[in-house]
Amino acid sequence: MLSYMAEYDDIVCEECKNEDESVKNNLIMTGYKLCDSCKLSKTIFPV
Repeated sequence: MLSYMAEYDDIVCEECKNEDESVKNNLIMTGYKLCDSCKLSKTIFPV
């Protein structure tokens, strides 16, 4: 159960709170827990 919750936390975007597999990939690549959609919007509109 604990490992499932740790896995679940790794796939939840910090910005939009949606579950997405891209969050885990972006966490490894950039160090931020963002989905691809939020990553793109942060790249285009950095605030």
